[in-house]
Amino acid sequence: MSKVTVVGSGNVGATVAQYVAGKDLADVVLVDIIEGMPQGKALDLHEAAPLAGHDRKLWGSNNYADTRDSDIVVITAGIARKPGMSREDLLKTNAGIVQEVAKETAKHSPNAIFIVVTNPLDVMTYLTWQTTRLPTQRVMGMAGVLDSARFQTFIAMELNMSVKDVRAMVLGGHGDLMVPLPRYSTVNGVPITELLAADRVDALCKRTRDGGAEIVALLKAGSAFYAPGASVAEMVEAIIRDQNRLLPCAVYSQGQYGIKDLFVGLPAVLGREGVKRIVELKLTAEERAALAKSAESIRENINVMNQLLVAV
Repeated sequence: MSKVTVVGSGNVGATVAQYVAGKDLADVVLVDIIEGMPQGKALDLHEAAPLAGHDRKLWGSNNYADTRDSDIVVITAGIARKPGMSREDLLKTNAGIVQEVAKETAKHSPNAIFIVVTNPLDVMTYLTWQTTRLPTQRVMGMAGVLDSARFQTFIAMELNMSVKDVRAMVLGGHGDLMVPLPRYSTVNGVPITELLAADRVDALCKRTRDGGAEIVALLKAGSAFYAPGASVAEMVEAIIRDQNRLLPCAVYSQGQYGIKDLFVGLPAVLGREGVKRIVELKLTAEERAALAKSAESIRENINVMNQLLVAV
């Protein structure tokens, strides 16, 4: 029986638990430092099991010992950026949280695969690997699946076609410098560049880059959680069921795409061992330059994070 630990029982963490159990993938333990919160949400989700049609067990805890022998650990713990908070403040705070989570969960589940969701995502994925010292194929970040799903949604809306026929690919870091790839985004095999004018394709790419900010602006308080939760569950399913899915994730590049020793969003095959391999697409010079720029931004933020952690 598979077991998934989700650290952080806020909206994203609880939604991950809902999708993972609802897909009948694994038993789920929700962990949080707030007493009662993970227990309450887990109980509520467990009580929904008869209606959702699964027999998965869900429970909440404030103790990392309850995460023992997890197959997958999902890290959603952290804070969102608040008004008046600098990016460095956010980076320093979340780095401290993720470092502690990674250390404690790896201690109890040394054979687990880690999926990181906490922002800034690519940097936090690197920190998780740096802290756990696990093989790189067992550490990854979520965001490429989410960004690609947003791109797929906007394409379907623009063309008034079913999302079931739309596939999309977004590479790079999870932020303003992400790299949507229209040439590799299709409707039932037809590239969207043949279905839409160039200015409309550019507009959809821009909306994808701003996808998270658009939701934050609408909500006024808080950020997206339904699509992020579903994105994590898709990765969990690919791993637990050994599906060999080709999904864009923050993975460790060892020279692919000209990027070395960095976690960045690239197409990866996911299965039971975690990241089975990275697939190299033929990029145009413009696409490759955009990906390199995104990667360099991640590297710069890692350097800032390391300086902040040393200063603690």
